[in-house]
Amino acid sequence: MLFEPHDYQKYAIEHIIKNPYCALFLDMGLGKTAAALTAIDLLKNDYFDIGGVLVIAPLRVALDTWPSEIGKWDHLRHLTISKILGGEAQRKRALYAKADIHLINRENVPWLVAACGRGFPFDTVVIDELSSFKSNTAQRFKALRMVRPYLKRVIGLTGTPAPNSLMDLWPQMFLLDMGERLGKTITSYREKYFNPDKRNGAVIYNYKLKEDSGRREIFEKISDICISMKAKDYLALPERIDRVRLVLLDDRQKKDYADFERKAVLELAGGEITAANAAALTNKLLQYSNGAVYDGAGDVHEVHGAKLDALEEIADTANGRPVLVFYAYKHDLTRITRRMKSYKPRQLVTEADIKKWNAGEISLLLAHPASAGHGLNLQAGGNIIVWFGLTWSLELYQQANARLHRQGQINAVIVHHLVTEGTLDADVMKALAAKAAGQDALIEAVNARVRKYTAEV
Repeated sequence: MLFEPHDYQKYAIEHIIKNPYCALFLDMGLGKTAAALTAIDLLKNDYFDIGGVLVIAPLRVALDTWPSEIGKWDHLRHLTISKILGGEAQRKRALYAKADIHLINRENVPWLVAACGRGFPFDTVVIDELSSFKSNTAQRFKALRMVRPYLKRVIGLTGTPAPNSLMDLWPQMFLLDMGERLGKTITSYREKYFNPDKRNGAVIYNYKLKEDSGRREIFEKISDICISMKAKDYLALPERIDRVRLVLLDDRQKKDYADFERKAVLELAGGEITAANAAALTNKLLQYSNGAVYDGAGDVHEVHGAKLDALEEIADTANGRPVLVFYAYKHDLTRITRRMKSYKPRQLVTEADIKKWNAGEISLLLAHPASAGHGLNLQAGGNIIVWFGLTWSLELYQQANARLHRQGQINAVIVHHLVTEGTLDADVMKALAAKAAGQDALIEAVNARVRKYTAEV
C-alpha cells in the first residue's frame, strides 16, 4: 500500500529525525508506528545516521503490530526484522541474526542487557508504549538505564504518558534525556514539583502536584522533545457511543452481595488501608460483581449469572455483528466461553486470532485489556465492545477501546459497560468517567465502604 502521510505524521517524522531523543505522545489510531518506521528507514538508509535498531514493545505488539506495519506499506517492505522472543535459545539466535530492526518484549529487556554485557549492539532504541517504563524501581527501567549512555537515539511512543499522575513522567523522560529536563533523580523531581499527600507517620504513600504552575513548568521543560496530538483534532473518527447497562440482581442476590461486602470490608477496617490491601479487597468485590469468586484455595464459586444474561442479550441483539468482549478474571473467560458456546467464542491469543477477527470470521472475541490494550488493529473486525469486567486503569480502558475506535473504522463504535446494581462496579464507572481511575480512586472506594460499615457497628 502506498504511504501518503497526514500532515501531522510528516511533522512527527521530521521531529524524530531532528531530535536524537524525543517522544511522540500521539493518541491511539494516529499512526505513530508508521511514522516511527518511516523516520527509522530514512535515518538508516538515506542519512546513514544510525546502525542497530531495537524496538521494545508489549509482547503482542512486537509479535504482530510492527511486522504488520512493515508488510503493509510499500516504502517499508525492504526492512528486515528479527524477533527476540520465545525461549532463551530462540532469543539468542534472534539477537545475533542480521536485521534492520530487532524486536523484543519489554519483560525481556533485563535479560537482553545482561546477555549483551558491554557489547550492546544497538545505537537506536524505540520504546513503544513508553508509559510502561513509568516506574523507576522496575527492572526493565533499571536495565535500560544502564545502557542509555551508549545510545545515539531514543524514541518514545505512547498515547498515555501520565496515566496516573505526572509523577509517572520522570522515569520516561530520564530514558530520553538522562535527566537534562526533569532532574537526575526522582527525589529531586518530586521535591521540586510535588508535596506529600497521603502518609502514615514517616511513610508517604502518595504525592500531590504543588500547583498548576508546576504542571505548566513540567510541560514547558519537555515541550522541545515531546509532541502531543489527540485523534479528535486530526481525524474524523466515527462516533463513539458509550452505554451503561445496569445489571439487576434479585433480592436474595442483593442481600448476599451486601453481606459479602460488609464482611470483607470489616475484616480490613481494623488496620491501615494501603494500595495493596485495597486492591485485594476491590478484586474480591469486582469478582462478585461479575458473578464468581475465588476462595483461598483458588477454587471458583459462582454466585450469579446476571452479567452472563446481559452479555447474551447484547450478542443476540447484535444480529450477527461481531462483538469484542473485555473480561477481567480467568473465571470470567471460562464462564463466558461455556455460556456463549453457540457463538463459538474465541480468546485473543495469537496473530491468527487477529487476522480471523479482522476477516470477519469470529463472532465473539474474548480479550483481557492488559493483553489487547496496546497497538493492535482490530477495527476491521467489528464495532461493538462489551466490558464484562471493568478495570480501574484509565490507560488500559482507553487503549482497549481504541482497538476498535481508531483510524480505519467505518461504523460508529458502541461501548457497552455491564454494571451490576449496588456493587463496586458503579465506583469504577464513576472513576473512569471522572478520568481519575487508578490507585487514588481505588483506595477512596475502600475508605468510603469502611466509613459506611464501621458507622453501623
